Amino acid sequence: MLAVLSPGQGAQKPGFLTPWLDLDGAAERLRWWSSLAGVDLVHLGTAADAEEIKDTAKTQPLLIAAALLAADHLPVADVSVVAGHSVGELGAAALAGMLTPDAAITLAGVRGREMAAACALEPTGMAAVLGGDETELLAALDAHGLYAANRNGAGQIVIAGALDALDKFAAAPPARTRVIKLQVAGAFHTPFMAPAETALAAVASTVDTADAQRPQLSNADGAAVTDGQEMLGRLVRQVTAPVRWDLCMRSLAERGVTAVIELPPAGTLAGLVKRELKTGTPEIVTLNTPDDLAAAKDLISRHSAPGSHEPTPQARIGEQS
Repeated sequence: MLAVLSPGQGAQKPGFLTPWLDLDGAAERLRWWSSLAGVDLVHLGTAADAEEIKDTAKTQPLLIAAALLAADHLPVADVSVVAGHSVGELGAAALAGMLTPDAAITLAGVRGREMAAACALEPTGMAAVLGGDETELLAALDAHGLYAANRNGAGQIVIAGALDALDKFAAAPPARTRVIKLQVAGAFHTPFMAPAETALAAVASTVDTADAQRPQLSNADGAAVTDGQEMLGRLVRQVTAPVRWDLCMRSLAERGVTAVIELPPAGTLAGLVKRELKTGTPEIVTLNTPDDLAAAKDLISRHSAPGSHEPTPQARIGEQS
């Protein structure tokens, strides 16, 4: 039982796509996707510095392009289940066969631009809270008008809201907690992103979907989704809803996943899986450069689902629609 994971914002590193451009057709594919996303993905993945690729409007389509570019060189038809973290859900939906790669890139471009615009409306932010009692923490968040925006497991909850409320919370946090302010543009996955959700919904209403060829674990609740329209609706709502990556990891364990491949830029989700799935930890490959493809293909060959089949055109990740 093998899972492929698509990482979210914050995993990017300067120049991380450079080695992938040596593969046949990679540069052409990125240029095409750049026209769909409205940003120069080749520049962002190779020459842009850390500050430039921190821009939400640029980061989100860049991450989806990176994941799909790498997945195009894997036998994805042999994958059992997929999942993505935050914007990574768009990449996972393409891997599942519910969206075309072009649609995933287009939606990532809209999502990034509109979330960046929503961040500019008022001063908001996020912070990671480590440790403490969850019940006490959630009560404190409610008292300060803050939100639990992201639950990553391993005793970590990312909180979000107005900057002044975050400062007051950090000045007197719940017992046995440590608060780390995050360098992000705004309060993602909270009602502050409502304008972005509305804009994304308008574009999503024009997108065709298909039933999944392999299930996708949803950030909303860890449920395995196979209906394309349902997944698209979840992707739109997820802009203002919490990311429950802890529940996705619980689903991985419950499904008996024995192996995990994290797509580039890889490492963050693999680390969470290692810490959370301590009993029966899956075999993991972090796919960061083409040199890692051989290990990823070997992992797939040893852990692939029974009855694997040749991918249909929808499953061939690199094909344009």
